Amino acid sequence: MKSASKNRTPSIVNLTVKRRYLTEREVERLMDCARKYGRYGHRDATMILVAYRHGLRASEVCDLQWQQIELSEGCLHVHRVKNGIPSVHPIRGDEMRALRKLRRDYPTDAHVFVSERGGPISPIGFHRLIQRLGEAAKMPFPIHPHMLRHACGFKLANDGHDTRALQHYLGHKNIQHTVRYTDMAPDRFKDFWRGC
Repeated sequence: MKSASKNRTPSIVNLTVKRRYLTEREVERLMDCARKYGRYGHRDATMILVAYRHGLRASEVCDLQWQQIELSEGCLHVHRVKNGIPSVHPIRGDEMRALRKLRRDYPTDAHVFVSERGGPISPIGFHRLIQRLGEAAKMPFPIHPHMLRHACGFKLANDGHDTRALQHYLGHKNIQHTVRYTDMAPDRFKDFWRGC
């Protein structure tokens, strides 16, 4: 008797490669949805923005503390998990304003992103939040927090940033983990036939 998987005829659905990242426009759509539909819209949108801009893993953004952020200097001290390389990232204007508002809203908390109970949001809670927002934003595929990290890598690679610099920005010890963003960046072929 043949297995059911061998009898199945190929279709567009089961041959489609699932995308592992979000585009910049999709990240903005997710943040807009967080602002409109969530009880803690500003906090949730800021959490998405920070995770995306700095390529943070779910556990890294959930564990982010105010002592890692220098609002006066405009920099974020990133502590990586998985034995990654720590680094200092600049904070842009819109992110700075969002973080300042969050600090005013939660002036005594040690963690940047706090739950209703006063403790840090858990990685599982962040995962559920991203899933809910993806559904509310009517994303054509299920999304998860690590897609924000991949979105950061692809965005920076498409913008033409050096692979070695990208490696340090994302905290990769091994450059092989970074090369995937430049290997698969669709914009890198954009000018190949221009002027021929």
